[in-house]
Amino acid sequence: MHIALLSRNRNLYSTRRLVEAAEARGHSARVVDTLRCYMSIASHHPSIHYKGHNIEPFDAVIPRIGSSVTFYGCAVLRQFEMMGTYVVNDSVSISRSRDKLRSLQLLSRKGLGLPITGFAHSPDDIPDLITMVKGAPLVIKLLEGTQGIGVVLAETNQAAESVIQAFMGMKANIMVQEYIKEAKGADIRCFVIGDKVVASMKRQAADGEFRSNLHRGGSASVIRITPEERSTAIRAAKAMGLRVAGVDLLRANHGPVIMEVNSSPGLRGIESATGKDIAGLIIEHIEKNAVIKRKTPHKPKG
Repeated sequence: MHIALLSRNRNLYSTRRLVEAAEARGHSARVVDTLRCYMSIASHHPSIHYKGHNIEPFDAVIPRIGSSVTFYGCAVLRQFEMMGTYVVNDSVSISRSRDKLRSLQLLSRKGLGLPITGFAHSPDDIPDLITMVKGAPLVIKLLEGTQGIGVVLAETNQAAESVIQAFMGMKANIMVQEYIKEAKGADIRCFVIGDKVVASMKRQAADGEFRSNLHRGGSASVIRITPEERSTAIRAAKAMGLRVAGVDLLRANHGPVIMEVNSSPGLRGIESATGKDIAGLIIEHIEKNAVIKRKTPHKPKG
């Protein structure tokens, strides 16, 4: 197969590993800079141009779209979808997962475990918002934040009011969540491909830090998850419509709660911690699904 990787940087670990895994299985793989793609949107002949030329046909596309280019990246991905190309995660699912508030609302509708989350617009509602999430300590998150950036732990109600007022004063969109004390600064990343959790790792926050992100100095180790955690991760990915996802869970006293569902999960941490060839499993998933899509004739609606 001929596979495209939508990525802005071919030197990133995840991008390199996916290219290596594709080539190791006899496929060709090309890294395509998302922002250098431009589109001709026509009724019968949609096309994508790249660096001055009509892009060659691909059998499958693996989107590795950074959060800062979500809008344009999803537009490019939609164009590939219009051209009948198999995409590992489609544009609707990526847009859905990147909107933190929307994703939590969708997960809530499916009855999945979540930390109590509040969202408000008026400063007048801050006291009730804090009460809603069981008071301090509580977590305040920028909706546009990634990799732990824009996440604040407020230790007291007064501190929480001050931080929320400051964010609101800057017209920033934030949500407020209960703090799961019993997690003790650790979360679980479940890597979902298709309808299976293929790997999982525990991420532990560094000393003096409550965010467990590896980019924030957290450490990763292999962990055995429970059947309930496994089921929760699979259902969360399915609720988002993602075929490949990183589902982040916390172990609360009342069961697993979902912190985030990531549509472009990194491979370095999970491969290093578990020793598994996650990139190879993604390519294997494409082999099973893209070929089926190519062999299925298009049936016009109506």
